[in-house]
Amino acid sequence: MAYKVLVVDDSSFFRRRLTDILNQDPNLTVIDVAVNGREAVDKAIKLKPDVITMDIEMPILNGIAAVTQIMAQAPTSVLMFSSLTHEGAKATIEALEAGALDFLPKKFNEIAQNNEEAGKLLRQRVVELARKKGMVARQHSRARVPARSVLPTPEVKKDINLRTSPTSENIYSNYKRSSGKKYKLLAIGTSTGGPVALQKILTQIPADFPLPIILIQHMPAAFTAAFANRLNTLCKIKVKEAENGDLLKPGCAYLAPGGQQMLIDGTENAAKLKVLVDNSPRVTYKPSVDISFGSAAKVYAGNVLAIILTGMGADGREGSRMLKSKGATIWSQDEATCVVYGMPQAVTAAGISQLELPLQDMSSALLKEISHG
Repeated sequence: MAYKVLVVDDSSFFRRRLTDILNQDPNLTVIDVAVNGREAVDKAIKLKPDVITMDIEMPILNGIAAVTQIMAQAPTSVLMFSSLTHEGAKATIEALEAGALDFLPKKFNEIAQNNEEAGKLLRQRVVELARKKGMVARQHSRARVPARSVLPTPEVKKDINLRTSPTSENIYSNYKRSSGKKYKLLAIGTSTGGPVALQKILTQIPADFPLPIILIQHMPAAFTAAFANRLNTLCKIKVKEAENGDLLKPGCAYLAPGGQQMLIDGTENAAKLKVLVDNSPRVTYKPSVDISFGSAAKVYAGNVLAIILTGMGADGREGSRMLKSKGATIWSQDEATCVVYGMPQAVTAAGISQLELPLQDMSSALLKEISHG
């Protein structure tokens, strides 16, 4: 049975275009459209779609307010469409915080080189989000269960071992207490679902965190500055969009700028960032987790705790492989809490990830691992 999609936009042209593109996939069917946020909320409750595509700027009720009400009354996977402007970036981040799972630029030429490629990407995103409807409903259920402690039950312990790379050692011990390894850098790579995942982790890190942090999030150039500023207002540590020549300092997180590559240079005791414009058609992701992680392996060798979070594709697998070959520790997010289990699955299936963790336990576990909690 095809996934049901509700298209929400005040432009009749965009509604028709989006409907035509989505209906090309036999796994998708647009069941209805809405012309404003109020109508979107009403139809979400009545029709129970698997996915809603949502514009931000609309009359009567805007997209952010609509997402907030939908998550309260009829939790549904939502894909936002946004303009690639500073204001569009801020609004999109607010929509993600309200409960939307993902976003795409409204102008398709900004996400792909041609309409066919853009349509394929859009359909792929919508199908992935449709599969997460159950997760969204659980997350926004009024009958919330208490968050599970970082100390798992025997059943969870068994499950963690089953879902972890066969090359890992003493998994349960590493999960509940520090392995004793010393680190000089925390590196995190992510894509779809990453903004919310990063916010959940970074807001739990104390101001006196002893390591520098590099963050690689697949995001358009117009979005990374706004996202870094938002994180900086919410976190105890300092968060900034990385700039060329930045010195890596403890208690500071550096977000790779969209459309560019972020590399680490120097030595592990005097490391700095190189931010480079990348016009190469051979590199799909800009920024790329593989490129940043690979440079971290050259500078920090095995003294890195690297984490792969939710995201589509396999970016981060080869960079994680390089880090692990130097003795670094690689963790990944588990399937149940990922918006898209692509990037974490890639490192786990390759036997690179030494531990899979649910998102809600990631910050506690990493603080224990570096003996800071």
